[in-house]
Amino acid sequence: MSMDVYRGFVMTLMVAEVLRFSKLHEAFPDSALWRFLSGQQSHVAWAGCSLHDLIQPSFSFLVGVALPYSIVSRQKMGQSFSVQVSHALRRSLILVLLGIFLRSAHTDQTNFTFEDTLTQIGLGYPFLFMLGHTRPRTVWLAFGGLLMGYWLLFLLYPLPGLAFNYSVVGVPANWSEQYTGLMAHFNKNSNVAWAFDTWFLNLFPRESPFLFNGGGYATLSFLPTLATMLLGLQTGRWLRAGLSPAPLLQRLLLAGLLGILGGLLLQALGICPVVKRIWTPAWVLFSGGWCCWLMAFFYGLIDLAGARYPIIKRVWFPLVIVGMNSIAIYCLAHLIDGFIIDSFYTHLGHGPFRVFGDACEPLLTGLATMAVFYLILRWMYRRNLFIRI
Repeated sequence: MSMDVYRGFVMTLMVAEVLRFSKLHEAFPDSALWRFLSGQQSHVAWAGCSLHDLIQPSFSFLVGVALPYSIVSRQKMGQSFSVQVSHALRRSLILVLLGIFLRSAHTDQTNFTFEDTLTQIGLGYPFLFMLGHTRPRTVWLAFGGLLMGYWLLFLLYPLPGLAFNYSVVGVPANWSEQYTGLMAHFNKNSNVAWAFDTWFLNLFPRESPFLFNGGGYATLSFLPTLATMLLGLQTGRWLRAGLSPAPLLQRLLLAGLLGILGGLLLQALGICPVVKRIWTPAWVLFSGGWCCWLMAFFYGLIDLAGARYPIIKRVWFPLVIVGMNSIAIYCLAHLIDGFIIDSFYTHLGHGPFRVFGDACEPLLTGLATMAVFYLILRWMYRRNLFIRI
């Protein structure tokens, strides 16, 4: 149950974008509460981390956690390895296509982009599946190889010359996140991942040539994202290993501590910055550490304390409903949030959402939209309707 609650928590954080805390921060700039909530609901500019930045690594991590359970389930159903491989490849293709479809929902033509959560998981999933059938030692070697190889890939790409015009690739002059020395290889839109996309993405039909991604996100991030999923894979194996609660919690907490400290140390030593947008090796360790801690928290709260005090499971059960239909809520949030808000205004007007003042209107419309999402998922849950790929 802890996995479903953790997944539901992550998806709720994603959907909560509709609350638009930034609007309240603009209306009440002196409020420490809205400043904090707005900051945690936004991605950091480049290096560092907010709560919002942990959504994608958590979702990827949980894909890995679930894989050992999925493999055992399919083996019990008598599925051959070739059938499982076919399913993994089909799932990978669907995730990639679904990611492209959702990114193209409000555009005039297909937006071929591969840096969002679903496409990144889809690109790495076949490799995750194959490694899920290997020994833990092989998985750890693959994990280390991905981090080292990705780091070397960036370092081997030459730095831009003095005449390089950063403004042309969306980087403002005198940007505070610009690095020098070894970490300059990880600067925004002047690195090997950016160079790859200026070639790869222009192979697809586009309204205009691809020059840069405004956020600095990149297709090649699927490689270190695979490392995040491998960390989840190992965690899933720990959960299935039959360890007693105390040693399991200790293992999760220690893995989290080592990951967080490892990521911070790489940045402090000037080896590699903690940057989500290009999923640096330091980010894999840092975010992976937080994922282990969050898994430990929900395991201790739901599976352990909840077994002793059932009311805990009842209180957190709404997140189970969300977590068990993560693909459904992902699609709903990307497709119909605007339709729901427009429908509220059409049938109710703006008045009910301005009862606490104009500044709170986005918050109240967001809460109402989240309530509609939840009612849809609850209806699906009661009828045993789950969208799985």
